[in-house]
Amino acid sequence: MPGLLLDTLRGHKGERAPMWLMRQAGRYLPEYRALRAEKGGFLELVYDSEAAAEITIQPLHRFGFDGAILFSDILIVPHAMGQGLEFLAGEGPRLSPPLLEARLEDFTAQPERFEAIYQTLRLCRAQLDESVTMLGFAGSPWTVATYMVAGEGSRDQHATRELAYVDPARFQAIIDAIVEVSITYLRGQIDAGAEAVQLFDSWAGSLAPDQFDRWVIAPNAAITAALRQSHPDTPVIGFPKGAGAKLAAYANETGVDAVGLDETVDPEWADRELPKGMPVQGNLDPLLLMAGGAPLVDRARFILRTFADRAHVFNLGHGIGQFTPIEHVEQLVAAVRGQ
Repeated sequence: MPGLLLDTLRGHKGERAPMWLMRQAGRYLPEYRALRAEKGGFLELVYDSEAAAEITIQPLHRFGFDGAILFSDILIVPHAMGQGLEFLAGEGPRLSPPLLEARLEDFTAQPERFEAIYQTLRLCRAQLDESVTMLGFAGSPWTVATYMVAGEGSRDQHATRELAYVDPARFQAIIDAIVEVSITYLRGQIDAGAEAVQLFDSWAGSLAPDQFDRWVIAPNAAITAALRQSHPDTPVIGFPKGAGAKLAAYANETGVDAVGLDETVDPEWADRELPKGMPVQGNLDPLLLMAGGAPLVDRARFILRTFADRAHVFNLGHGIGQFTPIEHVEQLVAAVRGQ
């Protein structure tokens, strides 16, 4: 029998909304911080399959979520494509050399880097109860490309947006390469135990409408179509953060099975405008979870009421914040489960 989360992603309404939280495996948990202090840096943890599996499962022990999200990072794809990757304390990821200065063909692909991620999934699936859905993920091509081109994150993705305008043929080749590797990666995740996968497009909101169609909708549609061909029973969740009014087109044209909503999306608008019968996921503001109290409970209940007639996975509008109090997460779980 599929777990409640997997069943919901397939379009069935259960007795309650299943829940998991983006970044639920990570730095807000004291047990994660203790393990990281013991094992070393972030990337070392990602490639240590036993440690990564332990981190993936940690929030399940505390909160009993309906899904376990793989502990990894979207930048594993460019790392496997041969781009250098390091995480600097207090500064975030750095990729070298950036594609502003180098060519893809200069990189030496290292697809064997995926094997540690697949092993993490195997270890998790072996330890999880069958009622818990194992979630894999990858970054969507546009968001991954923004890091590959600039070599780091940025507020407005200026360098990548400019490249897409100035040399669209070159940028198309970058996107196509990321699509191809992402398909291989996600297929490998599913074969290793992922029962559903999410495509994270964290920077989708920075694009003009025509650019959104080309660099967000089209690549995600290509990935989804390929996964549908090889793994037709595995749901794909699309999460185009910041898409706003373009969310309806994304839902209709990418072929994803479910759509994640960020915290800026009005749930009533989403329920009205998104395809009838399509599962939705979201969309509590992570800062409200950090604040806690009665407003947290009230908003959670409003979201649940709004999607009462639709298959709905309760989640945040983005990742859980590092300084979120554990008791606020417990308060949210109790509210969502009606306790």
